[in-house]
Amino acid sequence: MEIKLVKTKEDELLQIAEMAELIWKKYYIEIISIHQIEYMLDKFYSEEALKSQIKIGKDFYFIKNQSEILGFISYSQQADSVYFIHKFYILPNQHRQNLGSLAMQEIEKEIIDSNKNRNYKLKLTVNRKNFKAINFYFKNGFMIESVEDFDIGESYLMNDFVMTKTVKNSF
Repeated sequence: MEIKLVKTKEDELLQIAEMAELIWKKYYIEIISIHQIEYMLDKFYSEEALKSQIKIGKDFYFIKNQSEILGFISYSQQADSVYFIHKFYILPNQHRQNLGSLAMQEIEKEIIDSNKNRNYKLKLTVNRKNFKAINFYFKNGFMIESVEDFDIGESYLMNDFVMTKTVKNSF
């Protein structure tokens, strides 16, 4: 299977919002309350919230196999050689096909292309109770850097691991 990352256009952000709602309501219900899920979907995944994120440099990409959308990702450069993965989701009906690892390889290829002859670091946060995602990131070379609690408003906290992966550029 050939995986590509295709940058989204502003008129495709509603599709990202719809995918986020499907994914979050399926998987996060066992981790956080439905009230927090609704709050976070509105705060981070509404069409307006997504537009705001793009304006501050967070690009969104569909994860695709030919014309089929398999999920989405958002990442941005934070520092000279540090890239932060803000969002990384594969649709539920596409799980257990190694698509996440293939998509991670595509992210790394894109970053390598813009960082010739330099090493770089990938960074992300993941809920400490999201064992499936944590294990996925371990499998893909990430390590836990720190434990953080992020206040997102309305008395909600994101209880996360900050995970990092250093990639040595072989060029």
